[in-house]
Amino acid sequence: MGKKIKKEAEPPPKDVFDPLTIESKKAATVVLMLNSPEEEILAKACEAIYRFALKGEENKATLLELGAVEPLTKLLTHEDKIVRRNATMIFGILASNNDVKKLLRELDVMSSVIAQLAPEEEVVIHEFASLCLANMSAEYTSKVQIFEHGGLEPLIRLLASPDPDVKKNSIECIYNLVQDFQCRATVQELNAVPPILDLLKSEYPIIQLLALKTLGVITNDKESRVMLRDNQGMDHLIKILETKELNDLHIEALSVIANCLEDMDTLVLIQQTGGLKKLLSFAENSTIPDIQKNAAKAITKAAYDPENRKLFHEQEVEKCLVALLGSENDGTKIAASQAISVMCENSSSKEFFNNQGIPQLIQSLRSDNEEVREAAALALANLTTCNAANANAAAEADAIDPLISILSSKRDGAIASAATVLANMAMQEPLRVNMQNHDVMHALIGPLRSSNTVVQSKAALLVAATACDVEARTELRNSGGLGPLVELLRSKNDEVRRHASWAVMVCANDELTAVELCKLGALEILEEVNLSVSRKNKFSDAAYNKLLNNYLSLKYSLTGYLSSSNIIGDGFYDYGRINPGTKLLPLKDLCLQEPSDLRAVLLVNSKSDISPPPSMEDKSSDIGYGRSISSSSSLRRASKEKTNAGFGSPTEDRSEPTSGRNTALSKLAMKEKGSRKGRGKKEEEKVKEEEEVAAVPKLIGEGSPDKEWYPPSDPDFCVYVYEVTKSIFPITNIKEQIEALAKYVAEKMGGKVSKEKLHDFSWELHISELKFQLKSNVVPIGLIKQGIFYHRALLFKALADKIGIGCSLVRGEYGRAWNEIKLMNETRKGLIGALPPPEVYIVDLMFHPGGLMKLKSKEADLYIYL
Repeated sequence: MGKKIKKEAEPPPKDVFDPLTIESKKAATVVLMLNSPEEEILAKACEAIYRFALKGEENKATLLELGAVEPLTKLLTHEDKIVRRNATMIFGILASNNDVKKLLRELDVMSSVIAQLAPEEEVVIHEFASLCLANMSAEYTSKVQIFEHGGLEPLIRLLASPDPDVKKNSIECIYNLVQDFQCRATVQELNAVPPILDLLKSEYPIIQLLALKTLGVITNDKESRVMLRDNQGMDHLIKILETKELNDLHIEALSVIANCLEDMDTLVLIQQTGGLKKLLSFAENSTIPDIQKNAAKAITKAAYDPENRKLFHEQEVEKCLVALLGSENDGTKIAASQAISVMCENSSSKEFFNNQGIPQLIQSLRSDNEEVREAAALALANLTTCNAANANAAAEADAIDPLISILSSKRDGAIASAATVLANMAMQEPLRVNMQNHDVMHALIGPLRSSNTVVQSKAALLVAATACDVEARTELRNSGGLGPLVELLRSKNDEVRRHASWAVMVCANDELTAVELCKLGALEILEEVNLSVSRKNKFSDAAYNKLLNNYLSLKYSLTGYLSSSNIIGDGFYDYGRINPGTKLLPLKDLCLQEPSDLRAVLLVNSKSDISPPPSMEDKSSDIGYGRSISSSSSLRRASKEKTNAGFGSPTEDRSEPTSGRNTALSKLAMKEKGSRKGRGKKEEEKVKEEEEVAAVPKLIGEGSPDKEWYPPSDPDFCVYVYEVTKSIFPITNIKEQIEALAKYVAEKMGGKVSKEKLHDFSWELHISELKFQLKSNVVPIGLIKQGIFYHRALLFKALADKIGIGCSLVRGEYGRAWNEIKLMNETRKGLIGALPPPEVYIVDLMFHPGGLMKLKSKEADLYIYL
């Protein structure tokens, strides 16, 4: 055998690069290595970049600037598992940087990251891929991309992963995703509730907390609540509440329970298993404010359902809520007040709070915290609505003062609720009077000027409830509250407009306030509102009529009609016809004007109790202002004055006038005898008339302008009232009453005038003389001794109203006016069956005084239109 020869090693091929070990200290160099085709270099470069990124946010930003993100995205789909794993780990860390997130969205790498969640991938890859998705899902655009690329299903599957980090990242990502309603619906389809409930058993609090937060969101949907109930989720939640060691989870557990209690079946289930009592006891006895607050919120949510309220009442939830009202924590007080607001929709609960709860709520009204005051006011508003006992209980607990102070609050909700409580209390007269003593009308000015429509509506409603007597209306008027109230009539909000109209209708119940409202333009606004089909309402129409009916001077000028229910009072004046939209000047302004060629303003005034200024002549000693002469004491005084002046009985006066009397009756008798006397006698009579008129005080008054102004007195009209009260009022037959009054009026106004001599009846000169002598356009009706149709009709109406004869006053054309009276047909009396409607007659005051003409008859038409 030959000797073995040692074989020499073969040299490496000439075309192969010798291995090179490089140690790099620059991140930029390593980033360049990401483009290497060698798997080992890629793996090591990724590992180095991962360690670099872990060191802080600055390093993540540096990697972004060096352009590391784009080459790394390609490595997510690399064939080598180690390269793919290391690249995924880098993205899990880098995705917490906002700029990296933005770039990743632009590069559309979501499908590549979601692919790493596949079951065959390593747990480490699952951990960092889910971490990347959890970081990305914090923004809406990324949520959409994850959802569209089917990321929910693998995330839900990973909830069962043995690795706690994978569970944590997956449930965090799901929590972020389910904030969107589309994702919530998909979660239900994928049956995610059972695996999420399993996470409640985790030994890691962060996983339990995220699971509870996720359940708190998805149980806003009924389907998820049903799934949670079917999977015994309520048992898990109650156990968490019973475990003191898990007190950091109690708040979130209560949030989930609050959602579940909205479902009637769930509430019944928890009641049957004793869970509801445990919940209420837990809420009442807990010392953690946030837990108490969330428990009250849970009750509030559930109590919106009537059946739930009934169950809560059976479990005496009211006691728990009253106890929570005593908490020192403001958040708990607010939540408890809100729960009471909802619970008192149940009548039994509302009765319970009558004895307990209302005092504590009123104590909350005095809190320095505006939110606490608002919540308490809302609860009281609901408690006192349609419940007089609760309103009375609130008043007895001294609620009025703090409620009125809340009307000046900065929170609109508090103001609206306080106004509602006060309006509810104002339904009882003693409470209303008490409120007025606390200056409630003045406190309403601010809310009436609010820009919030709810506050405007409630404030107007409170005005309607409190302005039921003259004192309250006077206070509102003097405080400047009518102006903002009238402005609310223009509101585009239906409820504000309706309540404002209601308030105006109530305020217009006395003449002074009605006149002021008309000055502020209420009548024109209501007229405009009533012309609109969409804006008008029952109250706007009623308010318009109420304003006119309590400002008869304006009504007659605008409409030319006063009904039998429109009783003419002292201070009424007939200005003549005015066009819609034209302002009617007040009586005082008209009295202060100099006489002009305008039509005379006719005044009705029977006040005669205030002594005239001392500067007047003795002749005017029987003229004054004040109480109506229709009172018994005034009638006796007027009778005495008349006797002293030479008056006998009204019957004797008409048959045989006493000479030398300064009354219209004596002058009329003198005129009747004028045909037998000479021209000198007529001149003497004329002089005597002028002297009498001159004795009447100037209408504008004398003395200092600072003195209180009174309307012009009318002693002759006072006498008319006395005479008709004494002689005509006792007549029992209505037709005879009307005939006697018509003859009396005609007698005072110049007597009977034939149709042929109507144009010779010189009433114009007489009125002009009165205007000149009085130095005013305003002429008291009693001074007119030669009156035409509209003078007589007004006098008839004024006197008829004094003695209770129902008649209307109608203005016609060309100085015509007449009175209409409804009378039953005598021939139908005593017949069986329904009575026919009364017939309308016109009273003749000119041609045949006392005659009655059936309306629309030829005779009546001649009287009206001749």
